[in-house]
Amino acid sequence: MISIKTRSKKFIRTYGYWVFAIVMGVFLIFLEEVDDIEPLFSITAFIYWSLLFYWAVRWIFRQIKSTIQQKKEKTSIELLHLQSQISPHFFFNILNNLYGLVGKDAKKAQDLILKLSDMMRYSIYEGQKELVTLEQEIEYLKNYIELHKMRYHKKIDVKLNLFIQEEGYKVMPLLFIILVENAFKHGVENLRKDAYVGISLANGGNEIYFEIGNNFDPSIKNEKEGIGLKNLKRRLEIVYPRTHSLTIKQEEDIFTAELVLTKL
Repeated sequence: MISIKTRSKKFIRTYGYWVFAIVMGVFLIFLEEVDDIEPLFSITAFIYWSLLFYWAVRWIFRQIKSTIQQKKEKTSIELLHLQSQISPHFFFNILNNLYGLVGKDAKKAQDLILKLSDMMRYSIYEGQKELVTLEQEIEYLKNYIELHKMRYHKKIDVKLNLFIQEEGYKVMPLLFIILVENAFKHGVENLRKDAYVGISLANGGNEIYFEIGNNFDPSIKNEKEGIGLKNLKRRLEIVYPRTHSLTIKQEEDIFTAELVLTKL
């Protein structure tokens, strides 16, 4: 509970200036009515209006600062909420696969558990940070791809082409995984054969370039934009305002997404 002393300080800090301003205003009105004290009135009036102007400007700036701070806090909370929504359906699918594998192939189930543990640890701890290294994101993507290869009972062609010219680039965590998830969810999972996913990730100069393409079954209509893409677009608006480009194309049975970021 807030103590009486703390409440008193807060009251004085909040309303003390304005109480003083009102008292001084009344005092000036009194001086104006008294004869032969014009010099005292002028000096007092100058000091009064100067202080009042200073307090008013200070109060306005404090309100602006408070509004900006509240907006930043709201944005940070929204960003954390968006990041916490990533990959839940993928983890559920893997757990279902594990349930079926435990009695059939214990070794494969153990490998799945280790990789899944690494991914969940990354999502929980690194995924809550503002920025991570590009190398950490690449390792996460590699684990994701390996897990998918292990869980499917069909052959899929997945290529990850890396062109990393400089190490240590910082990026928003769990950024590329949404596009990779979409490629598997809407492409690989719906194709019985000849499924492929091609991923290219490069950096250089002041930019990071990511492109992913996959084939899909055009007979399966998916007109609505998924939650994942809306999530990604909003996160890009928050962290990379005016410094990103996201292009999504669909031609016949090929889906392509291209993301270009300016290095933070």
